[in-house]
Amino acid sequence: MSRPTLHEVAAAAGVSIASASRALSGGVASPRTVAKVRAAARELGYFPDATARALRTGAPRRITFAVDDIGNPNYVAMLRAIEAALGHGGPSVSVTSTGSSDQSVDLVRYAATAADGIIISPIRVNDRLRRAIVNSPIPVVVIGSVGDDAPVDVVHVDSAKGIGSAVAHVTALGRRNLVFLNGPLDTNPGSSRERGFYRAVRTAGLDPDRCRQVLAADFTVAAARRAAEDLFVGWRRRRPIDRPDAIIAANDLIAIGAMNAATDAGLRIPEDVMFTGVDDTEIAAAYNPSLTSVSLEAAERGRLAADLLLRRFEEPHRPPHHLSVEPRLIIRRSTTISTAEVMAS
Repeated sequence: MSRPTLHEVAAAAGVSIASASRALSGGVASPRTVAKVRAAARELGYFPDATARALRTGAPRRITFAVDDIGNPNYVAMLRAIEAALGHGGPSVSVTSTGSSDQSVDLVRYAATAADGIIISPIRVNDRLRRAIVNSPIPVVVIGSVGDDAPVDVVHVDSAKGIGSAVAHVTALGRRNLVFLNGPLDTNPGSSRERGFYRAVRTAGLDPDRCRQVLAADFTVAAARRAAEDLFVGWRRRRPIDRPDAIIAANDLIAIGAMNAATDAGLRIPEDVMFTGVDDTEIAAAYNPSLTSVSLEAAERGRLAADLLLRRFEEPHRPPHHLSVEPRLIIRRSTTISTAEVMAS
């Protein structure tokens, strides 16, 4: 099937080709015309070709970096690596928040009006978003997962494997009553890390009745603190078999929120309760006590994504590449007990 043309969009909207072009490119056009043209473009599945526009005008390439939460330090590390890989004087980068899957679809569909390429790290992926990414007229690189068969460039990390390394670490230290403090399960990280937790629990031979999952409303400090508060109420009055002795958190922000709740309850970290996070963000090293965390190599994933996009600009028709990085467990104070401290306790 041939791609819709600007002429077809203009005809469907009942305007001239020049008016349609201005409406889609941000030129002078009435709000009514812009709405009609964009509705027609959406209905027909038309995308302006921003790459061709850049070649015609000689303007530098522009890249959109789209993430769920632009305040998350994990994405900040990615952005720094992307900008470093693009180099001084290279393509410029704008950052935007994806929000819901539907908002992500709109972002991908209309990024072509303002960008020449997209690097996107979605945490929620549905069929509409997958189709929008695959059918985008400008190059898209995904940091994360959109399905193994998607013909797009992808940089992936096995976060379930990373959660498994955290579980193995605390069980090797004698912890048996594990709680997995997760974010929403309708997200890629939520569902994959849940699988990793329960798989690791089975591998370690732990009693599944003593290892459970608690869900936070979001991958944030505040949401985690609210979700974790009940875990530590009356902790010392419970039987040891009923006390959680290690919290495996789905990311560093969730871990910090839970550590705050534990400290408020008068518990010692790590003597009473150990904590692990995911992402190995700067806050993990700076927090007191410092947080053991699974590094998902955010900076490396950002660098690889930028490299893939630059190569796609140079070789538009090369086969899609799927690259993987390995998670690494970074051990810090939140799971480290010295011999002297064990004797004192």
